[in-house]
Amino acid sequence: MVEISPSANPPVCRVIDYQKFLYEQKKKVKEMKAKSTKIVVKEIRLGPQIDEHDFNFKLKHAIRFLQEGNKVKVDVLFRGRTIIYKDQGETQLLKFAEALLEYGKPEMLPKLEGKRMMMIIAPKK
Repeated sequence: MVEISPSANPPVCRVIDYQKFLYEQKKKVKEMKAKSTKIVVKEIRLGPQIDEHDFNFKLKHAIRFLQEGNKVKVDVLFRGRTIIYKDQGETQLLKFAEALLEYGKPEMLPKLEGKRMMMIIAPKK
């Protein structure tokens, strides 16, 4: 005996096979999981003094990732003494975000963490 609606007056109950009931509940939960969307974050690395061709090459990859519905995390990695070019790194990230405006919007503006400056771009719905 399984209670169907405990809030009703009087409560509604039904006699069913309990194992079958559990199986159907598991099946519903599994189906709901399959329908849910999974957020994938793809990462693209740039340098503070990246060439125009390399920039465009990475931009095409980012466009493809955003069209597939993935988020894009863009990093500018400062190696050794290149940390003195923080302003160039931020400029690169802002230029990257501006080029991707029709495909996605910046979720997080450029932020420096250690030797890495990063920004996250989410796809447009």
